[in-house]
Amino acid sequence: MSESRPQPSAAAPPATLQVESVDSALTVTLAGDWLLTAQLPGTQSVADALTNRASGTAIAFDTQQLGRWDSGLVTRLIAIYQNAKAHNVTFDDSGLPDGARRLIALAFTVTARADAQRQRRQQGFLHALGDSSQALWRDTVAFVAFLGEAALSVQRFARGRASYLKSDLVQHIQDAGAAAFPIVSLISFLIGMIFAFVGVMQLRDFGAGIYTANLVAVAMIREMAPIMTAIIMAGRTGAAYAAEIGTMKVNEEIDALTTLGINPIDFLVTPRMLALVLMIPLLTLYSSLLGIIGGACVGLVMIDASLVQYVQQTIESVSLNSLFGGLLKCIVYGALVALAGCQQGMACGNSAMAVGQATTRAVVMGIVLIVLSASVLTVIYINLGI
Repeated sequence: MSESRPQPSAAAPPATLQVESVDSALTVTLAGDWLLTAQLPGTQSVADALTNRASGTAIAFDTQQLGRWDSGLVTRLIAIYQNAKAHNVTFDDSGLPDGARRLIALAFTVTARADAQRQRRQQGFLHALGDSSQALWRDTVAFVAFLGEAALSVQRFARGRASYLKSDLVQHIQDAGAAAFPIVSLISFLIGMIFAFVGVMQLRDFGAGIYTANLVAVAMIREMAPIMTAIIMAGRTGAAYAAEIGTMKVNEEIDALTTLGINPIDFLVTPRMLALVLMIPLLTLYSSLLGIIGGACVGLVMIDASLVQYVQQTIESVSLNSLFGGLLKCIVYGALVALAGCQQGMACGNSAMAVGQATTRAVVMGIVLIVLSASVLTVIYINLGI
């Protein structure tokens, strides 16, 4: 029968520790109940007394008034033992309870090996740069390989040969579409207001405040709505994809799918990727509209123009090239966000910490890919005159 840990009663005497110098020895008097559930005194007074003693002296214990005790007492005694050894002071445990003496002896029966702990070497700059470059190369190769597998899976989906659940696809479409409206609405509306405020403050001095409508409309439709919507989806949906798939891998559900002959890419990745690619153009259009409305709320208050003039100026500034160019960008962004989230989820380790790391890497990778693709597409648009 296992012995339960003793619990202090309401009238339990408190634990006390007193240090006295008797002849050539230090006497430590222990009294009261030394239990982990109580407030135990520290051993700093013993350490101070040992510092002021010459080497070769001894430290003894008086436990006549000691009540109940558990590992709380043993930990304090071990600390005193180590401090006494460091000051070359003899540790006399004859006054301690038999159980405490045996536990202290057991704690120091096997000494730790000098090389048991891994020694961390300080890496130089070039060494760290090389490790980072190799890690970047491995991540790039893994992402390109995953991109190829996803492309083949989409091809099987188009041919009707992919294994997936239509209910999952509908659920992912809802999660990546309607469920994202609140956060997209808030961010887009505020971004439009900020653009309008900055535009009015700069253009009003030149008597061209009405062109704030052009600035807000072109900026939102061509650049800001696609990239801001994609960044929101990277932090919201891409992270969710990585966490969901990573958790499935930890629970060995992906191994179960493989055992059943179901391709995990077809079943898990393709529905999520298609859902995000289908929904992000609609979210981008909605984001553009909210940004223009937010800009109008600020512009109409700060400039001398009517609503009809502002709307007419907005319509004249927006071209089909800007509209479809922004939609093409958001499709590319959505595909990259979905790929980053799913790839990090599939590459997740088999622990809870690995799921968190995969989620973080998915968000970081998604944002980096968005910025890189935005730079490339901008250069292409400029060269094509779009």
